[in-house]
Amino acid sequence: LPPSGHSAAPCRSLETSLDTATPPHGLTIRRVALESLHQDPANARTHDAKNLEAIRASLSRFGQAEPLVVRRASGLVIGGNGRLEAMRSLGWEHCDVVELDVDDLQATALGIALNRTAELAGWDDEVLARLSQSLREAGALEGTGFDDGEVDAMLAGLKKLAGEGDLEEDEVPEPPSSPVSRLGDLWHLGSHRVLCGDSTDSKAVRKLLGSAKPLLMVTDPPYGVEYDPSWRNEAGVSKTERTGKVQNDDRVDWTEAWKLFPGDVAYVWHAGKYAGRVGTSLDSADLEIRAQIIWAKSRFALSRGAYHWQHEPAWYCVRHGSKAHWVGDRTQSTVWNIQVTDDRDKTHHGTQKPLECMARPMRNHDAPDVYDPFLGSGTTLIAAEALGRRCFGMELSPEYVDVIVQRWQNRTGNAATLDKSGKSFGEVLSRRGAGD
Repeated sequence: LPPSGHSAAPCRSLETSLDTATPPHGLTIRRVALESLHQDPANARTHDAKNLEAIRASLSRFGQAEPLVVRRASGLVIGGNGRLEAMRSLGWEHCDVVELDVDDLQATALGIALNRTAELAGWDDEVLARLSQSLREAGALEGTGFDDGEVDAMLAGLKKLAGEGDLEEDEVPEPPSSPVSRLGDLWHLGSHRVLCGDSTDSKAVRKLLGSAKPLLMVTDPPYGVEYDPSWRNEAGVSKTERTGKVQNDDRVDWTEAWKLFPGDVAYVWHAGKYAGRVGTSLDSADLEIRAQIIWAKSRFALSRGAYHWQHEPAWYCVRHGSKAHWVGDRTQSTVWNIQVTDDRDKTHHGTQKPLECMARPMRNHDAPDVYDPFLGSGTTLIAAEALGRRCFGMELSPEYVDVIVQRWQNRTGNAATLDKSGKSFGEVLSRRGAGD
């Protein structure tokens, strides 16, 4: 609290302040006894029990952060009647005030103005929700005037505005027989960056990220199951085009890739039978498992086993000692019921996820940038595009880098460009197709 008797230049009268374009030089702040102050009986501002409790919580946590405004002659409170009542209920005996020499009409007008001008201000709902959630996560929400239920409601509203469940699936191009992209190519897809390279190579990761440090990683790496869905068509039990084999799908441990991720939060889809080994690899990279997410599919995938798989798991991890930067509401469970549409059978990538599998982590964490070291057909990037995030993606296969670029171009109508040269994908196609 300001020291008793703290003063600046003498306070001008309200009438003088209103009649001049020059602001007053300063205000005199005095410490006075609460018993010398009087609430305004004609105060039009009401204070219910919830409001008074919020004021008391703020005073208890922060003390008196701003003085009451009172009439010098009578001690009548012009601005701060609710705070005066809360101070008395807390047993306070003194408070700081600014005294003004005003008449009855000026006091009435000022009292209304102090309340109305604050009332006319608005909130940036997204910023408020994220700040409130950040305070709640740190255990520092008390005294702000918002409770857990209100923060949850704000977050749920943002989630609805973000269009959860409304992401339109797109058709994924067929991988080319002669790809345009080459190892080492860095493509700019609007604000996104895609490198044709190895996510276990530190030089490649540095080239992709530059100075960026994505907080969030959402990825669907090769599963280590040597996935080959073409048998379904050959056996006559399916007519899917999802027959593309996955490069490096004989490997489970991607510790080297996880260690090159600079952020704090990770969602890693994996094969259920290797959940333990994937979890161990993440822990080795200092990523602590917080939960296992289960994508519950609307139908099972035919397999050669006794049971057909109808779900896929993902580990949700947070770096040891770091925060989750969570902005999701508290209505979510570890089971994600995300529909599989018949249109998804048109994709040529064997393990492609619905957009919602990659979008939901982006909505739930305050992370403008997202990293995917195994970008595949580009689903993480397309989800990031839809949600206004920036994706940094690595893909080893030149064929699938072409798929990613073409998929983004088809969806946005924009042209991807090659780093440094600035040539569009079409221009590079023409040059390299001509043997350049």
